Amino acid sequence: MTHRIRITAGEIGLSAALNQTDTAQALLAALPLEAPANRWGAEIYFSIPVEREGAPDARAEMEVGELGYWPPGRAFCIFFGPTPASHGDEPRAASPVNPVGRVLDDPTRLEEVPDGAIVRIELAE
Repeated sequence: MTHRIRITAGEIGLSAALNQTDTAQALLAALPLEAPANRWGAEIYFSIPVEREGAPDARAEMEVGELGYWPPGRAFCIFFGPTPASHGDEPRAASPVNPVGRVLDDPTRLEEVPDGAIVRIELAE
C-alpha cells in the first residue's frame, strides 16, 4: 500500500504518493515536516530529520514529478524539470538519490515557488 501525502509549497498544493521503501517509511514516520525551500534549477530540496544511506535503487537520473531523498544532505527532493546537472530536459540530482515517491498532480506548478518559500509535507486526509 502506498501512502498519500500533501505537499504545500508557498501557494501551491500537490498530492503525492510515497513508495514502500525503507527510506519512504522513515520519511512517513517523520511527518509532518516544514522547511524553507532551496531551489536548484527545477528542483526543490530541504533538509529533513531522516538519516538513511544510499539505497540499492539510488540514481541521479530522475523523472519529472519524482520525489527523492538525498543522503549526503539528508534532504527531501522534488524534481519538476532540468537542474544544473541535467544533460537535457530530464531532472538530474547532484548525486544519487533514493526514490521515495511521485507527485500525482502537475509538478511543473512548482516553478512558481521561490527560493525560501515554506514547504510543508503532511499525511493526506
